[in-house]
Amino acid sequence: MAFAAQRSAQALVSDAAPRAASRSSVCPRALLSSGRCLQKAVPAPSAAKSVQPLSNGSRAVRTQAVAVDAPASSSAKPKSQYEVFTLTTWLLKEEQKGTIDTELCTVISSIALACKQISSLVQRAGISNLTGLAGAANVQGEDQKKLDVVSNEVFANCLRSSGRTGVIASEEEELPIAVEETYSGNYIVVFDPLDGSSNIDAGISVGSIWGIYSPNEGCTIEEMDDPETMMQKCVTSVCQPGRSLLCSGYCLYSSSTILVLTIGDGVYGFTLDPLIGEYVLTHDRIQIPESGKIYAFNEGNMDLWDPSVQEYMKSLKNPDNWGGKPYSARYIGSLVGDFHRTMLYGGIYGYPGDKKNLNGKLRLLYECAPMSFLAEQAGGAGSTGSVRVLDIMPEKVHQRVPLFIGSKNEVEYLESFTKSS
Repeated sequence: MAFAAQRSAQALVSDAAPRAASRSSVCPRALLSSGRCLQKAVPAPSAAKSVQPLSNGSRAVRTQAVAVDAPASSSAKPKSQYEVFTLTTWLLKEEQKGTIDTELCTVISSIALACKQISSLVQRAGISNLTGLAGAANVQGEDQKKLDVVSNEVFANCLRSSGRTGVIASEEEELPIAVEETYSGNYIVVFDPLDGSSNIDAGISVGSIWGIYSPNEGCTIEEMDDPETMMQKCVTSVCQPGRSLLCSGYCLYSSSTILVLTIGDGVYGFTLDPLIGEYVLTHDRIQIPESGKIYAFNEGNMDLWDPSVQEYMKSLKNPDNWGGKPYSARYIGSLVGDFHRTMLYGGIYGYPGDKKNLNGKLRLLYECAPMSFLAEQAGGAGSTGSVRVLDIMPEKVHQRVPLFIGSKNEVEYLESFTKSS
C-alpha cells in the first residue's frame, strides 16, 4: 500500500498528461482494457490554449477542458473518448518513423491475422472436434495434435497470401518452404504455430511463436527448375543467428489473447478485443524486472540434469540463501505461458539438457532465438548456460539448444554455476 501511495504521489506532481479524476467517470466498457477513461466534459472558458489546473493537482495545456488519462503509449495521444490505439495504428506510426517498412508491416499484419484465427480455433477446440491426436507424428517424431496440423496450415496460408514472404519455415515441417506465388516477397519467417499443444485438451494456455529475418536473394523463384540447389539456398538463408532478427513475437491464447512483439526497439503487448476484433495496446514497453524469485523448470527431470544445474536448483530451494524465503516454483509446461509470466513478474524459465536429450528439447530457430530477442529487448537475457542464445549460428533448421531465459540477474546467477563447471 505504501508503494502504491508513493506511485500516486509521483503521478500528481509530474508534468505528464493528466489522469482522469475517477474511474467512475464516463468510461465505456470497451475502453477499460486499454487503460484509458475520460471525465465528463466541462465548458471551456476560451478557445485559446492555456495552462489550467485540474482537480487532481496536475496541469494540462488544452483548448478544451476535457481531462484525458495518460495513454498507454507515449506515441498514442487519443483526442476522442472513442479512439483506441490498435496494433494497426502502432504499425503505421512505426512505419512513419522509419523503424519498419511497408513490406515488414504487411508481414506482421498477416501474422496477427493468423493468430486471430488460431485463437478462435483454440477457444472452440472442445466443441469442434479439434482435441486429441491427429494420428501422425511431426519431423521430430512427436505426436501431433489436431490443432498442430490446423494451426500450421493457418499460419502458412496467411504468410503466403501476404505477398511479402519468400521463405517460411515451420517447426512442423521437415524443410523450409519457398513461397511459389508470383507475388511473393523476400522476407524469411520462422514459426512454431502452436507451442504447448499437449495442454490443449486440458484447456491450459498455449501460444504461437515467430521470428522474421531480412529479405534474402539466395532463395528465389527463378531457381525452381533446380529444386536441390534452391532448397540448399533456402536452408542456408533460414539458418541465421538470432541477432539478425528484425522482429520476433508470440501470441498467448489464454483468458485473453495477447500478442507481444518487438521490432528491435522495445517490447509491446496488444490484447485482442473481441468486441471490435482488433488488438489494443495494453502493455507499453514491457520491461522484465532485473530479479525475480520465481523459477519455471520441469523438476521431474532434475536427476537427469547436469550436476551444475542440479546445484543451482538446490540453491534456489535453500531458505538460508534467501533470508528464510526460497524461490517459488511455477511451471505450466507451455513456453509461451511460462515466458509471458516471466516477462511481467521476473524470474527465470529453464529447459536444460539432460542425459536423454543433451541439448534439451527446444528448437533454436523457432523458440529459443525469437524468445531471447524479446527478452533482451525487455532488459532480460537468454542463455544456453554457456553462451548467449542470439550469438549461436544454426547448423540445421531443427537444431535444439538448452535455454535459460528471463531476468538478467537470474540468468547471470544460473551461469555462475554452469560456466564454472
